[in-house]
Amino acid sequence: MLSDFKKVWFVDFEFRAPEGENPLPRCMVAYELNSKTLKRIWLQEIGSQKPPFNLGKDTLYVAYYASAEMGCHLSLNWPLPENLLDLFVEFRVYMNGIRPQGGFGLLGAMSCFGLGHMAPSVKYSMRDLAMRSGDYTSDERDSLMDYCEEDVRALTKLFSKMSSHIDLERALLRGRFMSSCARVERNGIPIDSSLHRRLNFYWDRIKSELISEVDQPFRVFENDVFKTANFIAYLQREGINWPLLDSGNPKMDDETFSVMSLRHPEIIPLKELRSTLSKMRLKDLSIGRDGRNRTLLSPFRSKTGRNQPSSSKFIFGASSWLRGLVKPEEGMSLAYIDWSQQEYGIAAALSGDENMVKAYLSGDPYLAFAIQAGQAPKDATKNSHSEIRNQFKAAVLAVQYGMGAESLALRIGESKARGRELLQMHRNAYPVFWRWSDAAVDKAMIDGKLKSVFGWEIKVSKDSNPRSLRNFPMQANGAEMMRIAMILLTEDSIRVSAPVHDAFLIESETACIDKAVERTKEHMKTASRMVLGGFELESEAEVSCYPLRFGKPGPDSFFSRVLTILEKLEGVSNGSTILPRDQGRRSHPSYHSLGESI
Repeated sequence: MLSDFKKVWFVDFEFRAPEGENPLPRCMVAYELNSKTLKRIWLQEIGSQKPPFNLGKDTLYVAYYASAEMGCHLSLNWPLPENLLDLFVEFRVYMNGIRPQGGFGLLGAMSCFGLGHMAPSVKYSMRDLAMRSGDYTSDERDSLMDYCEEDVRALTKLFSKMSSHIDLERALLRGRFMSSCARVERNGIPIDSSLHRRLNFYWDRIKSELISEVDQPFRVFENDVFKTANFIAYLQREGINWPLLDSGNPKMDDETFSVMSLRHPEIIPLKELRSTLSKMRLKDLSIGRDGRNRTLLSPFRSKTGRNQPSSSKFIFGASSWLRGLVKPEEGMSLAYIDWSQQEYGIAAALSGDENMVKAYLSGDPYLAFAIQAGQAPKDATKNSHSEIRNQFKAAVLAVQYGMGAESLALRIGESKARGRELLQMHRNAYPVFWRWSDAAVDKAMIDGKLKSVFGWEIKVSKDSNPRSLRNFPMQANGAEMMRIAMILLTEDSIRVSAPVHDAFLIESETACIDKAVERTKEHMKTASRMVLGGFELESEAEVSCYPLRFGKPGPDSFFSRVLTILEKLEGVSNGSTILPRDQGRRSHPSYHSLGESI
């Protein structure tokens, strides 16, 4: 309860945060609710001052989008508060499923509760002032401090309106996660920044070479432009039955290309090329001077409570081949640790379906489903029954994401009748799960809301998509699991470089990486037990030790194809004045030879 705290501090920082860099605090204003104490501090030198108030268990620290304030604490070498309440997160919980007219920023929250605040134009101008480099005049300092104080005053008013809607115990858990986000954002992801600069310099020429090389068997590009008519001609030549729009033209969305590449692996290079050309903006990747990819994790931005970092600034949001730029520093290793079939395990545990639990514990729930449905013998293996396993895997994923028989049939290249048959087999094999899932949707429509185990809530209306509601328990509880695991990991001083949906990228000295992986797995098990009432989810790890790149891209990978083109272009231009100063041939040892580095 609020009365448990002797002090309640409302805090706001103004800071400069260049792309890819950690925040440089300018000033801080803090107001204590009970004593009416106001502190205004200009932070001239990082690390030169101590926190102006106690951050222990008797203090409640209140902020808005608190990972920013926690980032400033870390830059100042200040400890993080034991009890953190983030009103941005609690406003997201309160309004989840409803888009507030003013958005989810502080101005939007104030407007939602009928509270006046400064004009957006003033806020933007003050943000620009904080982001400016160089010294400040006395008047500029005063203006920035006044602006910071006004946000703190607004925060106290917002708190008075919101406090009755806040489940404080769970809110403090979410606050701990925001502290974890600040730690992870500060770490960043190690990038081969030399290679990134070189790719950037040659990117237009690389794209043309890629198109010329990849397009040879397809012949769909003209003057580096994808032509639908040429693609139709390719489909007709190869006899590929492609999904069509109402207009009769082929569907060209990413999902359709992903589904069709499962049935026709020969189009994978074309799919990757289209993704690269449409999404890849190398210059947008947010990389600091120390060669680390840093950007906001944007926690709680999705309706299910998952993170939504920028797809253009975050290396794991860009085209997948680009992850080859992720490379541990000398003497270091990276480990990518992900839960095994996380959403399936969540569904099995929360529904209490014994058949589904057995399927998960078998280690291969897709093959187990086929066996339970009588479509594969008990001694079937992934190798002996790969085709039937792939069909049942597609059926499981279709159920998880609310696909119908037609979408499933398209994914497996079978008739709609076969799609219906597989979905019915799932209902027959797991009746307890389906009763639980149907009941969750019914309850959501009746109560007008749906909650995760730890209280992440979504508002529901008659217009809500039943498929999204059916998937919500898996996604929202998966997000809860990620948050708890990340709290445990960061508070155990494990260096987390990034959370990626249902996985963590961690970093450690190579001599210690095995221990770090085991500790990470144990924390992930603990998080699963906490969310799933004692049920444990397993996890798998892939380790990349220096000088190997993340994912260890092979010689036939798209990444290797790009590097081969880059080498050719650099060979042609070697010694030319058009080369950037640090990107000549002498930089090549940074990735050794193609065979060693990839």
